[in-house]
Amino acid sequence: MAKYIHEPSHTFNEYLLIPGHSSSECIPANVSLKTPLVKFKKGEKPAITMNIPMVSAIMQSVSGDRLAIALATEGGVSFIYGSQSVEDEAAMVRRAKDYKAGFVKSDSNLTPENTLADVVALKEKTGHSTVAITEDGSATGRLLGIVTSRDYRVSRMAQDTKVSEFMTPFSRLVVAKEGTTLKAANDIIWDHKLNSLPIVDENDHLVYMVFRKDYDTHKQNPNELLDENKRYVVGAGINTRDYAQRVPALVEAGADVLCIDSSEGFSDWQKMTLEWIRAHYGDSVKVGAGNVVDGAGFRFLAECGADFVKVGIGGGSICITRETKGIGRGQATALIDVCAERDRYYEETGVYVPVCSDGGIVYDHHITLALAMGADFVMLGRYFARFDESPSNKVSIGGIYYKEYWGEGSARARNWQRYDLGGDKKLSFEEGVDSYVPYAGSLHDNVAMSLSKVKSTMCNCGALTIPELQEKATLTLVSATSIVEGGAHDVIQKDKNTNVK
Repeated sequence: MAKYIHEPSHTFNEYLLIPGHSSSECIPANVSLKTPLVKFKKGEKPAITMNIPMVSAIMQSVSGDRLAIALATEGGVSFIYGSQSVEDEAAMVRRAKDYKAGFVKSDSNLTPENTLADVVALKEKTGHSTVAITEDGSATGRLLGIVTSRDYRVSRMAQDTKVSEFMTPFSRLVVAKEGTTLKAANDIIWDHKLNSLPIVDENDHLVYMVFRKDYDTHKQNPNELLDENKRYVVGAGINTRDYAQRVPALVEAGADVLCIDSSEGFSDWQKMTLEWIRAHYGDSVKVGAGNVVDGAGFRFLAECGADFVKVGIGGGSICITRETKGIGRGQATALIDVCAERDRYYEETGVYVPVCSDGGIVYDHHITLALAMGADFVMLGRYFARFDESPSNKVSIGGIYYKEYWGEGSARARNWQRYDLGGDKKLSFEEGVDSYVPYAGSLHDNVAMSLSKVKSTMCNCGALTIPELQEKATLTLVSATSIVEGGAHDVIQKDKNTNVK
């Protein structure tokens, strides 16, 4: 006989937080949103800690390299979508990783015999205006000079002009020797009013470049999430079919963390994927798994070696899995159940496996509710799809701008690997829709606003950290009438565009 759970499952919208005592220290400026991304043992620190509890969904319409850069700048992590070729996904990861760093391997290199036309073509290809001129045109050849946009004028020079005629020669360059610290390199840049500083070895072979813009970016964005080489932390999605080809390519490209993208994670397919990764890379490759909706699913993936576990089936705004297959669970109930099992697992093993709440976030305050219920961070799709940095097109409908947004289970995406149960290589039926979401501008402005709400609510609960919120939070179920009462009601709202005299 089937097992029945008679208590209804609930959504975030059915809960409210009860205010707690707020001390004089409870102000948004004192709130820390740092949270672990991957598992760690008791008494140790996680290998990756995010500065904000937000990651982007593994979706074609959400997570490309532009959004990965923008979100890492704010302190979160984007998981670049995996429903593309291995080569294309690795290229996206590489572009995001190469966007900035402390010490940068030069990717724009020519010889003195190259021409102005070659410089222009290389700039168009890489997007970089600084070109290292080496003896053999390689990134590690003997440095002979530098070309920047200040060294030439396309309108006044012949395209066949040799680089040797307009480059800044080595004798006039300020360089630093290999072994120079990043702090010292930035001091040299500042003292000499440089935009870039070549790092060379004892034989004047180019080793690295250090750029002023990378230093300035960090000062402007103190929350940005960087690896040990001062590059942005970038995630990438994988599936349970081609992991033997995809994982090595993504690791080689520099991906810091991977995540198995699947509609349902309580399966041997995910177990086999995790076992393969552990057999070939040990614990050096960080990989999340999911999705699950109960404690049994969490424990299964934790014991299989997942670095974090995603919670949620059918709660996404463009997901119709519950409609088509009749499986899933209210996001709040699923999260509470999984987090309770996460805590039991931690007590038993001394290993803390972070939980990601994926789906069901409609309003900003739902993020705070998810954190209070035990989530370490949330995964967002619709939220990020609205921004300039998402890969989808911006369209005008009736004079209003929207961004295209489609599910991985839609006919448009045809991401059969995500919903694969070992059958034919095709999408048998749709589990997502093709839609539009209102255009919302830049990621930076919107994330800042959302997190200011999270911090303010945490202060109302007397909490300055996410663990403190989870310890102190008191939540209450609300009735349908309470939900109505919580919004504007029994009034005629003013039209913001109308002036009343």
